[in-house]
Amino acid sequence: MTRRRALVIGGSLGGLVAAHMLRNRGWSVTVCERNTEELASRGVGLGTHPQLIAILRRAGIDFDESMGIKPPRAVCFDRRGKILIEQPTARTLSGWSRLYRALLDALPAESYRLGRRLVRIEQKGGTVTAMFADGTSERGELLVGADGVRSTVRGQFLPDVQPVYAGYIAWRASIDEADVPPHLWRELVELYAFCLPEGQQLISYAVPGRDNSTAVGRRAYNIVWYRPVDRDTLADLSTDAEGRHHALGIPPPLIRPDVVAKIKADARATIAPQIAEVFCLAAPFFQPIYDLVSPQLVFGRVALAGDAAFVARPHAGAGTTKAALDAACLADSLREAGADIDAGLARYEQMQKPFGRTLVEVNRAEGAYLSAQLKPKAERTAAELHRDIGAVVRAHIDRSDQVGNMVAAHGLSALAL
Repeated sequence: MTRRRALVIGGSLGGLVAAHMLRNRGWSVTVCERNTEELASRGVGLGTHPQLIAILRRAGIDFDESMGIKPPRAVCFDRRGKILIEQPTARTLSGWSRLYRALLDALPAESYRLGRRLVRIEQKGGTVTAMFADGTSERGELLVGADGVRSTVRGQFLPDVQPVYAGYIAWRASIDEADVPPHLWRELVELYAFCLPEGQQLISYAVPGRDNSTAVGRRAYNIVWYRPVDRDTLADLSTDAEGRHHALGIPPPLIRPDVVAKIKADARATIAPQIAEVFCLAAPFFQPIYDLVSPQLVFGRVALAGDAAFVARPHAGAGTTKAALDAACLADSLREAGADIDAGLARYEQMQKPFGRTLVEVNRAEGAYLSAQLKPKAERTAAELHRDIGAVVRAHIDRSDQVGNMVAAHGLSALAL
């Protein structure tokens, strides 16, 4: 009997989990990634949740303590580097490339094809065909659009649905343990650390190193610093030294030296000195924060998943978990529908669309304080003017419980079993 074939557009974490889940349900799967090189060097820190770990194990990835680091304490530093708040925590913090490598290595090499930039999709009868820029094409009974925030798949079916800028950016920095002064590393390695200057938010923590190791001496440190930036300033930050504007995101090597010098000076003036010192030793880059809600997830034999379907701000640290839940729901829905692929896809949309919308709304609410910094103070609500620092720290400590509650409320708990 011929196996049904699925095409997955997008070879990042969401696409790889989808490929594994579908393969486990008997599908033949081909992953098509537009980049010509593997993505292992991309991405930095990554928060995990029990649902993600359970789905990874379902996909054949044996997630264990070696794939992450568990800081025992969460602290908030003031501007002078003194601890304002301290709470115990049990979050497992991993690295994007650590999961990517594990997922990719477990997939047959012939199932992952680089340099396949999607141009358009055609459907006829019960088949779907993906056309690529190099003139090649692939055909199957299902196509999963897992190609991220700027999804080409979504663009064909929902051209008017675009990411909405949230009004702030995330400066990111990652640095090897060996490059951090030993006294600073000893102070920070066991901390899930916050700095909360007025109108801003910074989180930092240790993660697996560039070779994905959590061994002493081979780890890394990750910093995420949210700062309000209006659209005109964002356009300037996204313009390189040659005057070229990168509207979809400037590659880190092209960020102008004066921009990097300015953010390092701001770090020294604004955040705790021990974290500022680490930040200034790194090569920081930034990502604009967006959110997006798709009104529809299924178009014939095409299904959107992960960030191609919903883009939630990163405060819950649940983007990868949500993509994994999408993959598990899709695979399970198709299995339960048997030969009726269309019925399986309908069930997938019925389950995942409300969950995706809720996740976006929850993260919008958490980021409202940051977004509001661009409004005149007279137009801000009380919550936008003032925040409870203790509540911010507790929200991060309790993040997995919050995600679990959302999963349960939408009837998705069985997906992680």
